[in-house]
Amino acid sequence: MATRPKTGGRQAQITLADIEREGVRLGLAKLTVNGVASALGVTPTALYRHVDGRPGLDALVGETILAGLHVTDDPDHGVEEHLLSFAQQIRAFLLDHPGLATYMQTLFPRGASGVRLQREAIEALGRRGYTPAGGMMMSGTVASLAINLTAAEEHHRPYHEGPHTRELEKVYALLAADETLAAAHTGLPQISSEAYFRMVMTGCIRGLVTAAPPGRAVTEVLADLGLESPRSGA
Repeated sequence: MATRPKTGGRQAQITLADIEREGVRLGLAKLTVNGVASALGVTPTALYRHVDGRPGLDALVGETILAGLHVTDDPDHGVEEHLLSFAQQIRAFLLDHPGLATYMQTLFPRGASGVRLQREAIEALGRRGYTPAGGMMMSGTVASLAINLTAAEEHHRPYHEGPHTRELEKVYALLAADETLAAAHTGLPQISSEAYFRMVMTGCIRGLVTAAPPGRAVTEVLADLGLESPRSGA
């Protein structure tokens, strides 16, 4: 248990649970070693006795938050409908927890919560006829795209809803000033971020399901999707 002298000789004692609690309260988007230490009334050195620097703090908080993500698997859903629901549930959870998308982009899985999510995704596709390798390929591809799209959406939010909306107005002005871009822009319907996400994910999922029906060998699918076989002797 780490301690730090306080006024009157009292000691501020912290545990790993204290660090976890304050880290989750701050959230991954605002998480820093100094921020957690300050909230607990200790020096950063006290945290290093419990976590391996910033990477260890990220993993502790990230895995704790991820523990709350439980993807619902409707047994009546076919493969395409299941994967779209899987992606939408990931997006909703990530948007509710700023910084988590970036955490998952950086390195995944980093702990028990990530391993559980990956295992459950594979098992859900196993119930639809996929091998573990096939389930990992399908769920991993869908999850990766969903995470990346959501991370981009999170980064863009300040320009649509926050203090940087004037920067967005400059973008619209640039589009309006170019004849070709203006025509293209005005010819497209205005759609929400959620609708755009659903559209892109549906296109990806339909392509994957077409190329990778249950029972088809993963090597055949990957070759069909453009993966080159390793050269012999390389």
